[in-house]
Amino acid sequence: MLAELETMSLDDTIARPRHPEKAHRPDQPVARKPDWIRVKAPGSAEFNKTNDIVKQHGLVTVCQEAGCPNIGECWSKRHATFMIMGDTCTRACAFCNVKTGMPGALNPREPARIADAVAKLGLAHVVITSVDRDDLADGGAAHFAQVIGAIRAKSPATTIEVLTPDFLRKPGALEVVVAAKPDVFNHNLETVPSKYLTVRPGARYFHSVRLLQRVKELDPEIFTKSGIMVGLGEEWAEILQLMDDLRSADVDFLTVGQYLQPTKKHHAVISFMPPEEFKSLESLALSKGFLVVSASPLTRSSHHAGEDFARLRQARADAAAPIG
Repeated sequence: MLAELETMSLDDTIARPRHPEKAHRPDQPVARKPDWIRVKAPGSAEFNKTNDIVKQHGLVTVCQEAGCPNIGECWSKRHATFMIMGDTCTRACAFCNVKTGMPGALNPREPARIADAVAKLGLAHVVITSVDRDDLADGGAAHFAQVIGAIRAKSPATTIEVLTPDFLRKPGALEVVVAAKPDVFNHNLETVPSKYLTVRPGARYFHSVRLLQRVKELDPEIFTKSGIMVGLGEEWAEILQLMDDLRSADVDFLTVGQYLQPTKKHHAVISFMPPEEFKSLESLALSKGFLVVSASPLTRSSHHAGEDFARLRQARADAAAPIG
């Protein structure tokens, strides 16, 4: 019977479009990428080893599901960002390539499998993200906590970064994740508030800002982090205001990357920001008080996360050190 259910599920997946809510939308033109956006194709021996470990443990990674352009670089260094609670999201953001629909039940063995994979990869720092699970009473908060606990038990020296959904209308969910004491709590704003209706319609901008602020209120020792994409039609002044909003919430770390359109059915790229403008944004963000800023065309939330965590700790230590 189990085999039949698995076959049915596979058949349904093959027959069902990845993004049914986008299937009838008119095609958007896919702009040619400029010369400064170039990545190496994956395929090194270490990349294959990482891929094998992910497959052996039956895990999902956002690197694959979201079509991250940095997968070749990261997996060659045995760095993978695990996506928990399945591969199907209950939201339908216009920029995202993760499959949408009604997810299945949570796998109670997933926390142990994640912990085993982290140990086998020998990760000093791991990023755990998830699909949105609006179907769950707590949005999956308890599952996040279980994954954090399993990693701590198996690899106590590994630092843990979570990239969570917004837990919209899930009272008490955030508190469960914070109580599990991740080292970094990341929640991405993704874009400026004027674009939420078209880019991130299931979310609320100021709820997300407040979520990050609340993390600091609950546990000031946890580093907080957020990120945005540019190229969705936002104005420069809107980006600066977003930075101010995040600093008012005491967010430590900001990432800024270029939006890249996954398919013709996704939101079009309105513009490509040149590298020198990313440098300007980085300087402006640092002047506003962020401890660490990563801004470049290929910056993504978990790209170089381990190195960036070391920079965060050092920046906090330097800020706390007495002058003279």
